[in-house]
Amino acid sequence: MIGQRLYRARKAAGLSLRDLGARVGLTHAAIKKYEDELATPRSITLLKLARALNVRTEYFFRPETVALDRIEYRKRSSLPKKRLEAIAHEVIDQIERRIELENLFPSPPVLPFALVQGLPELVSDIAQIEDAAEAVRKAWDLGYDPIPDLIDVLETHGIRVFMIEVNADPKFNGLAASVNHMPVIVVGSNWPGDRQRFTLAHELGHLMLGDRLADGINEEIACNRFAGAFLIPRQSVTQELGAHRNYIEPKELALLKEEFGLSMSAILYRARDLGIVSTAWRDDQAKMFRIKGWHLTEPGKPYPPEEAHVFEQLVFHALGEDYIGESKAAELMKMSLTTFQTIRSLEGSNAATHQ
Repeated sequence: MIGQRLYRARKAAGLSLRDLGARVGLTHAAIKKYEDELATPRSITLLKLARALNVRTEYFFRPETVALDRIEYRKRSSLPKKRLEAIAHEVIDQIERRIELENLFPSPPVLPFALVQGLPELVSDIAQIEDAAEAVRKAWDLGYDPIPDLIDVLETHGIRVFMIEVNADPKFNGLAASVNHMPVIVVGSNWPGDRQRFTLAHELGHLMLGDRLADGINEEIACNRFAGAFLIPRQSVTQELGAHRNYIEPKELALLKEEFGLSMSAILYRARDLGIVSTAWRDDQAKMFRIKGWHLTEPGKPYPPEEAHVFEQLVFHALGEDYIGESKAAELMKMSLTTFQTIRSLEGSNAATHQ
């Protein structure tokens, strides 16, 4: 058990055998023996390994319970294999803690995911994606207003959302997988909110449309269309911009971005897709965005990032109902007991989400 756990933690940290050995004063051969279960580390060594890998010692004794199925990385080929492995192992650790926590409740604290009623049986025209997005909004009682907390909406409907830090991975656009038939979406915690939201809505599109697209329809393009239509439905776009425009001021786009949490570029695509502006005009604006550098960083304040707070809420829920004690709560949140007690007492700064 310890060997597999050690291997996973090392991969999640992106460390080689030699790197980890150097951090704890051991040879790479000694680390390899631990991972292969040919030797068992002493308590003091296990403590050093835990500190080097930023895990609690309890982590090494947690049973193996999770395997990711149908992993799909966005822009996968751009990332080195070593980093992809690290991402997968980090996600598995988060999922394991989440499942362990949920299993402590007498009844499931999160509803199972289910496809909504009213989706097109077969999407043979890309324009039908609008109907699909509206069907999901209707089933989830979202109306046509902006969605202020997209993660909460997805979690409420059985989609677990996890965040990882990917500052060094500009080509990582997200990950979708399933665990025990439970859909999982992973986004970067450091991304601007509009990028997080588009990725989340894009992955929702894969879940809702994956088996409904006719031959010849590109699934990535279809899910991009779904993401835009889900975040700002056509009725809202038409209400805000009108049925036809010859020109849209950049400030209008910025205000819509602030309201709906969709990038200015994506809103331009929405206007084009709905026939509000011409394809030629949208393309001209895209060129202008590139000239100004807006295709990389849009003007104005970044849209605030989403917050994955469900896990933390469940920890305190379980603690309040005596399903767990403080020590277990601290372990689940990957922090020391002292730090957890400070957060629990509200004596320190506001608790950040720890997944």
